[in-house]
Amino acid sequence: MLDKRNQLSSDYNEHGYFVIRDFFNAAEISSLRKVILKFHELWKQDNAAFYREVAFNSSLITGSKYLARDDRLTLFNFISSKKIMNIVDAVITDNPAFMNTQLFFNPVNPQLKDFWHRDCQYDHDVDVQKKVIHETQVLHLRVPLFDELGMELVPGTHKRWDNEEEFNVRQEEKGRESNEALSTGKKIQLAAGDLLVFSADMIHRGLYGLDRLALDILVFDSAGDFVDYVDDDCLPDASMLENINDPRLFMNTLHLIKEIYIEGFNNIGSLIVKNYLKAFAWFGFSMYGMVLYAFAFRISTGFAFD
Repeated sequence: MLDKRNQLSSDYNEHGYFVIRDFFNAAEISSLRKVILKFHELWKQDNAAFYREVAFNSSLITGSKYLARDDRLTLFNFISSKKIMNIVDAVITDNPAFMNTQLFFNPVNPQLKDFWHRDCQYDHDVDVQKKVIHETQVLHLRVPLFDELGMELVPGTHKRWDNEEEFNVRQEEKGRESNEALSTGKKIQLAAGDLLVFSADMIHRGLYGLDRLALDILVFDSAGDFVDYVDDDCLPDASMLENINDPRLFMNTLHLIKEIYIEGFNNIGSLIVKNYLKAFAWFGFSMYGMVLYAFAFRISTGFAFD
């Protein structure tokens, strides 16, 4: 098992991804598919226009808006199952934390094309993107629920910047479009039961077609500055944590959120004290000025001090 984990870690460090065929059995996929389809149907009803016009994914699958407690627990236990945690631990060895879930499907609008991107490009300009790909990254664990065309990745780009062709296509520069083919791309077809693990910041795109419906689990290193992306409603509450076999993925996230609240409270407290002292100082100076003015006035007018 240790040799297998070391090999997965080596593959990820070198290429930015790895795929494990038939990682989940039919019963595991069937149970997961049942919950995901329930979410998907309710989400489509609630977002009908968005789904028809521009959607190709949804998120916050573990939240309380569309799923009942038992279904959420099913997802939490799937995400933190021993076999998934073994994979996570192979890549993120120190305090991995849960970020989010996403569901990817075929767009209804035929004008939408699969497009090359790095996830970080939606939060950072080009100069910052060049830096963040060398820092702590977010991990995608993709679980296809049906056989699909899969993903196309550019191996190694989790640690290197785009070449000219990649940049112009991804950023749609010099007349290029983000859905064009890349000479460096590698297609990875996926079947129900497979697991694809890849870096969020490598150049990649999903491939539309077949019965595309894939759950992505997003995990990050606690050392990274990603906790602001977490929606509290997508985390298990205290009673749920007691029914999760290995809750540490969620506990690490909750710990980071707690630290932010504590830091924020301390900052507010410091600000209040600072502003209080500043106000007190100005009050003292003003009172001192009034005393000096009164003293000078009495001297200038000849008033006695007794």
